Amino acid sequence: MLDIAPELTQWCAQGRDFAVATVVATRGSTPRQPGAALAVDADGTATGSVSGGCVEATVYELCRQALATGASVLERFGYDENDPFAVGLSCGGAIDVLVTPVRAGTPDAGTLATALAAAARGEAVAVVRALDGPAGLLGHVLLVRPEDSPANSLEDSPDGSPSGSLGGDGRLDRAAADAARAMLDAGRTSTVRIGADGSWCDGATTLLIETTAPPPRMIVFGAVDFASALVHVGKFLGYHLTVCDARAVFATRRRFPQADEIAVDWPHRYLDTQQLDTRAVLCVLTHDARFDVPLLERALRLPVAYVGAMGSRRTHQERLRRLRAAGLTGRELARLRSPIGLDLGGRTPEETALSIAAEIVAGRHGGTGRPLTGTRTPVHRDPPPSPLTGGHAPVVDPGRTIVRTVTVAPSTTTPRRYGDGSS
Repeated sequence: MLDIAPELTQWCAQGRDFAVATVVATRGSTPRQPGAALAVDADGTATGSVSGGCVEATVYELCRQALATGASVLERFGYDENDPFAVGLSCGGAIDVLVTPVRAGTPDAGTLATALAAAARGEAVAVVRALDGPAGLLGHVLLVRPEDSPANSLEDSPDGSPSGSLGGDGRLDRAAADAARAMLDAGRTSTVRIGADGSWCDGATTLLIETTAPPPRMIVFGAVDFASALVHVGKFLGYHLTVCDARAVFATRRRFPQADEIAVDWPHRYLDTQQLDTRAVLCVLTHDARFDVPLLERALRLPVAYVGAMGSRRTHQERLRRLRAAGLTGRELARLRSPIGLDLGGRTPEETALSIAAEIVAGRHGGTGRPLTGTRTPVHRDPPPSPLTGGHAPVVDPGRTIVRTVTVAPSTTTPRRYGDGSS
């Protein structure tokens, strides 16, 4: 639900009651990943999406019902090719969706409002909710920040400790907070199973951990025409953009109005001052060995997501020779994407920027960069393995009594409440 934090923050500030439907797990080819959400307020206003359209109408009605009954439900939407009236995903995958009512003025609504406001400000935050287990856990919210979060950013928890509670044993809150911080470090949204007493041995309780983090960084070195186009595309993709060039006459706000930051400095010296995470993208467009070599000597030793450098194949070979002389290993040099971008045949700065962005996106999601026509890979890939589960985010066990597969017409859908024992 953190993907619609700005809208929900306004709803909380206005004191609205609403229900939020959140994708908690996926299987196979699905249009949205865990954390995607659709919210509906008491007046019927909706925001967000859980499926890109396939099951939105049914989920909307589930939200209205949750507001009326005050009960949370967990539903599975799959695909049944033998039933033309089935509610499911045409792409053939399956999603589990948690629908939870949020009542203004309750402690859990207050904790959720704090989390949503932090997410809307672009801060790193995790929200933990129970999907099953003892009845006393259902519907509660735990807010977790990174351990290095500034204390003054927490209005309701000045010491930086978690806010709210899952409603059970305090050991469960502590174990959930540890798991949430691990998810925050990895930038993942997924589920984990923990015992109600916080034990990892007895996975009797399934927790949904949603995380959000500040936008990933893209640093463009070289204030050239190609950089201007790349900044435009990078902002479209949601990056925090920095343009760095040692030449003040080129690195100006007038030339790069969309950049979040403009740094006038030698590229390698600027890079030495930055703390980058594993999502960071470094694009070297300077095309000058005086700038390129000392910069790449450092960049290729950093644990960032992408390092690309512009230049012809001849320039690339000469650059490799200089970098080997500087002591870089074959493994480090293999990380360099040069000539930068995918082979799209483009020539203009805008086409080149698109080529670079395509390579970055393909690398982020494990894409091949080939046309989908003629390939056999899934259009929607499963997310990378979760660092906590050791595999993909699990679909909640269909044998548990809190979930059932939806394969009926919308008019006859009867959502099952938590703990009613139905199957």
